[in-house]
Amino acid sequence: MSKSWVKSKLPEFVRDVLRDFCLVSQHLFSEFSRYEQTGQISFTFFKDLLGEEMNKGQLWRLKDTSHILFRSEAQPDRVGLYLDWCIGYIFHECMKLREDAYQQENYRPWFEMMHSQPALPPEEKLISKELFTVLEQTNESIEREVSRIKFILFHCRRLFAMFLPAHQDNPLLARFLFAQESLVREVFKSSYKELIQAIYPGQSQKMYTLAAQSLEQGGWNKEAAQARKRV
Repeated sequence: MSKSWVKSKLPEFVRDVLRDFCLVSQHLFSEFSRYEQTGQISFTFFKDLLGEEMNKGQLWRLKDTSHILFRSEAQPDRVGLYLDWCIGYIFHECMKLREDAYQQENYRPWFEMMHSQPALPPEEKLISKELFTVLEQTNESIEREVSRIKFILFHCRRLFAMFLPAHQDNPLLARFLFAQESLVREVFKSSYKELIQAIYPGQSQKMYTLAAQSLEQGGWNKEAAQARKRV
């Protein structure tokens, strides 16, 4: 992939990685909240989030964009490489969760049904019970995987606050932060203010000015006027 092409698209890649990270985080928060309430992880959720090689889901696309952005420079940004590793780690942990959820949804009911049959021969019943203990261990795996992903997401938010200040002149980044403020606030939680202050130290009005300029270039004059009101 041409480095000059990547450089020309850098503002878009920076915006896209933050945007997709926020969207993926939002979806994962929602699924993990459901898991805490029900004790169940959805195979369909992770199947859709990940997708397949020929039909990539949102998390897979985020991983690919991250690789393009953070590995394209001759001397890659160190913080960016941490972010790239973290996003790849989340991707692979979600792969594991998808497989564990598949086992729980498709084989647990079958094992329970077979084990409950009174006519099951004693030897087969014993084997069924012992095999079921292996299936039960996926519950422990799921708990560990969810915990690890939450931990990595937390550190991703810290790393973004370290990486993005170098891109404070990026109008697409500013436009995203303005237009999707509620999403960014939801994902970064109590560290939202620190994120904005890190990117635009002592000059948050710069974000709104850049966002307005980008919106005007796209013909979104009403939205641009709203941004300028916050300068």
